[in-house]
Amino acid sequence: MRLGAFIALVGALSASALSAQAPDEIELAEEIAAIERFQTIDQKLQDIGWRLVTANAAYCADAVPAIGLQLQDAAGYRSPETARAALGIDGDFAVQTAARGSPAAMTGAFRRNREITRIAGSNPNAWSAEARLDWRRLVRAHDSIRQHLVSNPDITFEFADGSAVDIRPVTACASRFELTGDGDTALADGERVVIGTRFGGLAYPKDQLAGAIAHELAHNLLQHKAWLDRHGRSRRNVRATEREADRLMPWLLANAGYNPEAAVRFFERFRPSSGAVLFLRGSHEKWSKRAEHVRGEFAGIAAVRDSAGKSDWSQHFERETASIRGVNSSD
Repeated sequence: MRLGAFIALVGALSASALSAQAPDEIELAEEIAAIERFQTIDQKLQDIGWRLVTANAAYCADAVPAIGLQLQDAAGYRSPETARAALGIDGDFAVQTAARGSPAAMTGAFRRNREITRIAGSNPNAWSAEARLDWRRLVRAHDSIRQHLVSNPDITFEFADGSAVDIRPVTACASRFELTGDGDTALADGERVVIGTRFGGLAYPKDQLAGAIAHELAHNLLQHKAWLDRHGRSRRNVRATEREADRLMPWLLANAGYNPEAAVRFFERFRPSSGAVLFLRGSHEKWSKRAEHVRGEFAGIAAVRDSAGKSDWSQHFERETASIRGVNSSD
């Protein structure tokens, strides 16, 4: 979790900005453009992720209050001085993204790179941090927001211009979404969905990208990492979790207002291999078989759709892993 938060910050800057040169020795316009490109991709990820976790919140056992805000901390960059100059801030904390339709975005106050001086009355700039490359303070800031919202009806943010805004959260599934500055994979770790900036699906139409994100989100919602910790990571077990994640994709998409057929189109276009980054070679079935599993859920989704257009997967989705017991070390 924490390594990814660091990578996301560092990845926003191009190689020249990472050289630790003073701001007047580099082309700030180039660095500003690099940050903007990163944030544009991150905005797409956060917008889709927010839509999925809020639309499915009623069916998530671990739903939490959320506001859809991502921050950034200059202390996480290799050259905080360069970062502050590129972002146009005097302190260290600023807005990274506010997911479209989220409470943060609806206020109109959280534009990109706007400097933040206080969170719930506390000045995060005063928290201790290393001179550079310190991702821990940003994690602390996000954790403090989440913890505050658990026991309070709203949260106040103060900005460098002296203004302040109060935000009331809405309920969302607990999973977070993180863009990393390197890599071409999409993965889930139990708490986050992590997407690399070179992941091919980022160039696809939003509904197809939403399919890829929904697959990774499904791993978190179905608690597959914990299940594999208990039952073992045999090829059979990993394939079972991958099939479940594929099959839950269209449920999550449909509830969020996407056409569930987009999950099929994603597989048809992306055609992922049967290998797996985190687990075993051959842990995924062929892409055509995976698309078939997705299609197999369409009738069930339609059969239980309620008057609001939602289908309760927590009650009606059939868990394949529920029938598997014991730790398996082989096929």
